[in-house]
Amino acid sequence: MNEYYSVRKFHPKDTVTVSVPASKSITNRALLLAALSRGTVALTGGALSEDTRAFLNCLVALGIRVERRENTLLVFGCGGNIPEKRASINVESAGTAARFLTVALAFCGGDYMLDASEQMKRRPMKEILDLLREAGVQIECLEEADRFPFRLRSGGITASSITADTEKSSQYASALLMAAGALDHPFTLRLTGSRTHGSYIGITLRLLTAFNVPFDRKGDEIVVSPSDNPPAHYEIEPDVSGACYFYALSLLFRTRVLVRGVQQDSMQGDMKFLDLLKDKGVRFTQTDEGLLADGRGVASFGGFDADMKDFSDQALTVAALAPFATSETHIRNVGHIRLQECDRMQAITVNLNALGVPAEISGDDIVIRPAPVRGGTVQTFGDHRVAMAFALIGLKTGNVTIENPACCKKTFENYFELLDELTE
Repeated sequence: MNEYYSVRKFHPKDTVTVSVPASKSITNRALLLAALSRGTVALTGGALSEDTRAFLNCLVALGIRVERRENTLLVFGCGGNIPEKRASINVESAGTAARFLTVALAFCGGDYMLDASEQMKRRPMKEILDLLREAGVQIECLEEADRFPFRLRSGGITASSITADTEKSSQYASALLMAAGALDHPFTLRLTGSRTHGSYIGITLRLLTAFNVPFDRKGDEIVVSPSDNPPAHYEIEPDVSGACYFYALSLLFRTRVLVRGVQQDSMQGDMKFLDLLKDKGVRFTQTDEGLLADGRGVASFGGFDADMKDFSDQALTVAALAPFATSETHIRNVGHIRLQECDRMQAITVNLNALGVPAEISGDDIVIRPAPVRGGTVQTFGDHRVAMAFALIGLKTGNVTIENPACCKKTFENYFELLDELTE
């Protein structure tokens, strides 16, 4: 793919129909649970993301047997006994692999070298590394403190409980819950912070149920018991996060959009973005082929005002719609997105201001005032969601260029190829 992508103006058709990859969040959870299980699991779903391929490479390096058969991944579980007790893995830029595998290796025990991409090395790991150190795991950071790369040495986790803060990332809690099922004794996770009932923890608990890992939740305390036999087959949902960029077109262009395979009862937290579209007049209908959005009845739409802490991946999507609203947009409670693939609060304001759209940060909120887009080049900061979301502005105006479009391979490899098809 070229270093820059000039987004062509989109002229809506009667119905836009697209397919999106398998959910990375669900796929990587299913991969870990299948790898740690006491059986063989066939995972099926859509196309794999770059992050999922990184996760798979790590599992193979750890001696986990995985066979690819057409649209199926056949994972042969190790029963919590990682075959390679001394190994080196590289999680690349995959945050789920970074958090999930660090915890899983600490729980299962061994001597491991963990490396990552330059982007991932900039993302802090202090919270989870401190928790593991308190549980007796030896961690030696080889470059910067509390960041990749590091050496992890563990005799296995013998602690019966750990307390995890969900404020900055719920992935740590999810990692602990999934690894706990591989232990031979019950394990209690106590959750603190504002996202103890967050959508991603909800996904993890749904996956524990699907993979026959018993747990009991009372308030913010979850007791996980040793896992039972896993399912022989698990079907992975399409990625709702990726679908949201296309559903946004229904509002932006007053058209119909169908994303194949998406169901209204999806477990994914970004379904809350669809509620924002509904509030603006977009109607959703479940069909046999997928979920259909119909924005033909929307003449114009006012600005958004939403607490997006629990579906913050879509903060960028809302920011891309905001210039075309009739009033101010307030994206609230998203301070934690400063610590993701890039500082996403800064990415939103820097890029909108460069395009002539007034946007400013106010604490953990972002305020955007609608304005004509004057065109220009979007800096992605190597962040896939910046690239994909800001492409929506280009589809509306035809005067936006995306720098480093290849970064979207992290979760949606053919995103810009789909845009080419839409704008032919």
